[in-house]
Amino acid sequence: METQRTLDLTKIKGIVLDMDGVIWAGAETLPGVPDFFVFLRGRGIPYMLATNNSSKNIAEYVARLNSLGVPTTAENIVTSGLVTAEAMTRHYPQDTPIYVIGSESLVQLLTSYGYAFDPDNAKVVVVGLDITLSYDKLRIAGQRILAGADFIGTNGDLTLPTALGLAPGNGSILAALQAMTGRTPHLMGKPEPVMFQVALERLGTSAEETLMVGDRLDTDIEGARRAGLRTALVLTGVNTRDDIGEITPDAVYDDLARLLTIWQNTVG
Repeated sequence: METQRTLDLTKIKGIVLDMDGVIWAGAETLPGVPDFFVFLRGRGIPYMLATNNSSKNIAEYVARLNSLGVPTTAENIVTSGLVTAEAMTRHYPQDTPIYVIGSESLVQLLTSYGYAFDPDNAKVVVVGLDITLSYDKLRIAGQRILAGADFIGTNGDLTLPTALGLAPGNGSILAALQAMTGRTPHLMGKPEPVMFQVALERLGTSAEETLMVGDRLDTDIEGARRAGLRTALVLTGVNTRDDIGEITPDAVYDDLARLLTIWQNTVG
């Protein structure tokens, strides 16, 4: 059953959606896909997919979304990995040695920006979701941070929704390194503002006429709220109704399919 507080769907001209826990959970496609996107395209409402998961490159997300019947190009996707790479170009010159905990896709992305993967001399340690995490990777990263390397996290999500339930997220990896080093990482993904700023620029809409749909209160909803977007929580991922407290979305829906039904009824 949906809960609506202050959300007027008739005023929404653009939409940003998380993917994990909204579009899919692991390999499972969640209710409402692709019908929701057929509706958006029929109404001429542009959309962006914004994810804190840095383990895949943009081409991989584009391919998966298109396979689900969600028409997508690279311009529709913004990831915490992309935000990290773009932000690093404003602070570190090319050839800066880096060490990366993360997927091969994240390593390839950062090295494509001219950074040198160099575990022995890294001046920047970048940490993203790594399902092949090992003790040795933590050791190398921690030692470089203790030696003075800057410490960057692509996102701080403590958990990741999967078809088998919650799994450790990137924030869990960061927590281990924080415990070892006493250092706090500089975070790049939601709820930091840069991802929402990139999404709004590409949509060409103002914050107040743009809706963020997410499954996490502390990243999707809080970050969008800070950036001035309208917010909708779906209950197909991390958070439940019982979690709602200080961070309060404008509306709550069981899933994307229920949001679609309400929106269709609203606009006729």
